[in-house]
Formats: sequence, C-alpha cells, structure tokens
Amino acid sequence: MSEELRVLVVSHGHPSLSLGGAEIASHNLHKGLNALAGTRSVYLARVGSPTPRHAGTALMSLRQSASDILFHSDDYDHFFLSNRNTDDIQRDLVRFVRDLRPHVVHFHHVLGLGLEALYAVREALPDAALVVTFHEFLSVCHHHGQMVKTKGSQLCRRASPTDCHACFPDIAPSRFLKRERFVRAMLELADAYVSPSAFLAQRYADWGLSPDRLFVIENGLAVDQPAPPRTLPGSEQRRSRFAYFGQMTPFKGVDVLIDAVARVPERIWGEDSRLMIFGANLEFQPPEFQARMRRLIEDAGSRVRFYGSYQNAEMPELMQTVDWVVVPSIWWENSPVVIEEALFHGRPLLCSNIGGMAEKVRNGQDGLHFRVGSPEDLADRFVDVLSDGSMWEGLRQTMRRPIGHVDSAEQHLALYRAILDGHQPRGESPASRHELA
Repeated sequence: MSEELRVLVVSHGHPSLSLGGAEIASHNLHKGLNALAGTRSVYLARVGSPTPRHAGTALMSLRQSASDILFHSDDYDHFFLSNRNTDDIQRDLVRFVRDLRPHVVHFHHVLGLGLEALYAVREALPDAALVVTFHEFLSVCHHHGQMVKTKGSQLCRRASPTDCHACFPDIAPSRFLKRERFVRAMLELADAYVSPSAFLAQRYADWGLSPDRLFVIENGLAVDQPAPPRTLPGSEQRRSRFAYFGQMTPFKGVDVLIDAVARVPERIWGEDSRLMIFGANLEFQPPEFQARMRRLIEDAGSRVRFYGSYQNAEMPELMQTVDWVVVPSIWWENSPVVIEEALFHGRPLLCSNIGGMAEKVRNGQDGLHFRVGSPEDLADRFVDVLSDGSMWEGLRQTMRRPIGHVDSAEQHLALYRAILDGHQPRGESPASRHELA
C-alpha cells in the first residue's frame, strides 16, 4: 500500500484514567505505530461511570491528544460480553469509523464496549482488517477470565458448559452454551487474533479458534533507559529488597507472598531484607480475603512495607529502590507488563511456575520459579537468593531484553499488511501464519 496506513486501536480504558496492563499495552502500540513512517494511529478508549457523559453523543475528547478519543459506555452485560446500548454503537461508533476510514481496526479489548462493537465495525468497514488481541481468557471464562475454579481456587484447564455450570450452579449449562456460541460467532468476524504469549494463544486454539489466525506478538514497552542498580549502603551487602507491583486481589497471590515472607527464618531474613508492596484496592476485595490479609500482615510484621498505588510513569524511579520483583499470581496470567518492566530494568524475578509467567521468565536465566500457590516453596526461593550473594548478578547476565513499543508496532504492522495484501471480507486467513508451538 502506497498511501498512509490508518489504524484505529480500540481499548476498554485509557491508561490516564484506568491503569492496567491492557490499557498500557494498547496505548504503547498506538504510540509505536505513530512513530513509524507512513502510519497513523488513532486511539479509541471506552470510558464509563463515574466519568460523566456528554449529552448528545457517546464520543468524547480526552483533551490530551487529538488522536485520543473516548467512547462512553455504561450498559454492559458481563456474562455475554455484550453492550445493551446498541443505539450509541450504530449512531456514534459507526459514524466515527466511517469518517475515519481506517484500514485496520485493532481491538485490544471489548470489555465495557461489547462484542457488538466488533459486529458494527465489520458491517461498516467490510474491507478493513479487523484484529483482536487477547489479554486473558475473558471470552472463554465467566470467572473474570481467570480460568480458576470458583471453589478452592483450583486452576481450570478447559472450559465447557458443564464445567462452567459447576463453577456457577445458578447458571444453566444451556446458558453457558449460548454464551460460547455468541462470543465465538462475534470473534469469528475478525481476520486475526494476537496474543502476547504462546500459552494464551494455544488455549484459544484448544477452545476452537483457528490456529491459522492466531499470532503471537509481545506487547512493547515505551521506556527510554533502564534504571541503574540500587546503591547499597555501606552496611548493606546483600541484594535483599523484594517488590510486588500490582492490584491487591486474590488472583494476584499477594497473600501467598506475604505468607512466604513470614516463613523465612530470621537468621536468613536478617535486618536488611524487606518486601515492598506497591499496590492498592485491598478495601474493595472480598471480606474474607481482607481478613486473611490482615492476619498475614500482622504475622509478617516489619518485614513488609506498603507504599500504596503508583503510576506507570513512576516505574523507573521505583525500580531503583528494589533488587528483585515477585509475581506470585495464582492464575495463569498472559504477559504481565510488570515482568517486561522488570526484565528491562534488570531486576531478576521470582514467579509462579505456570502459564504466561513461566513462559516469560525462564527459570535460572531471568529469575526463579516456585510452585504456584505455595508459600512454603516461595519461602525456599527467598532463602536461596538471600543465601547466595552471586545469584542476583548471575541472573542479570542471562536475562533477556524485552521488546520496545516501536519494534512491537513494526511486528503488528507486518501482520496488518499481510492481512490487507490478501484480504477477503469476513474471515480469510492472513497471508503469513504463526505456527503455534
């Protein structure tokens, strides 16, 4: 294509209003595309309550950038991933995309927007390339897209109407079957699906999406320089500052982490070690989880320090204060942005040994694995790294360098062009194929 390639990147939230990995990843792609010659990207982010809506239209300006647009949507059905307010979609979203005339529409999420947005864009722009990125299992799993059982927090390895009914006894298997058929039919409208991890892509292939349309492209970071290693005070010799970055939810395993810290023998932990928690929203979690956290925090005592929430722009500064990053999630994860950030800044990781975490953090090269959900095994890893003064520097020598946002944008652009060069409306596979491992 000789003309300027126009891309519309769609997200379920704007990173300036809703701080999450998918929001950051989608906006980094938007910035990366605009850094490439011959490409122009516009970013459309869903916004809802408590942000007030403009009276006459769902479309709103963010006033931070002419290429960043907001779409107000509040009438969302979480079970069917559906937007009940189809009038706004047909009137405002369709008018917007027809005026913009993008060659590519790339959905990084439909949460809050609804799968009807996919349908409306395909109908309005039959010759455009339609791409969907998956950040978790929301299309497959009603339990927040985590693929974790509702009883006992056991990992779920497959989804079916019967299995899902076992997690949600008040929802009939027939309703789960209806959900699956609706979601899959809407996703089939896309030309290609992108997953930042091979693990997640394989799960979607097992669920029934065509492997011919599944592509693995890592999210890119928009960070200039890595943070230097923490300066050790004269009395301090060990790399003994551990950090957790993220929401304080049951799925993130922060309770496993604090439990593990309390189990490390005092002679190993010493006075110089510290777990630094950068996260918030514990007050919004289930009461039983809050009670468990209070007990664990009391047991851990001064070993744990809480620093509250943070903005993504603060990460380089925060990384200067820590030596290790811990990712203790009890769900599979996909490609947590904190892993890519830790790798970029040269902070070895301790992470659960499953899913996207185990794929992104190579055991013994980028960090160390521990058995998911096991505070005992994580405590053993703390003992390992605190007892071996050479391990931190050794891991730093073998850690991989994560991809930047412009390089990621170039890989996405190659996919877009492959689709458009051989494009047939509604469903022909892209010219270039990613073979799943």
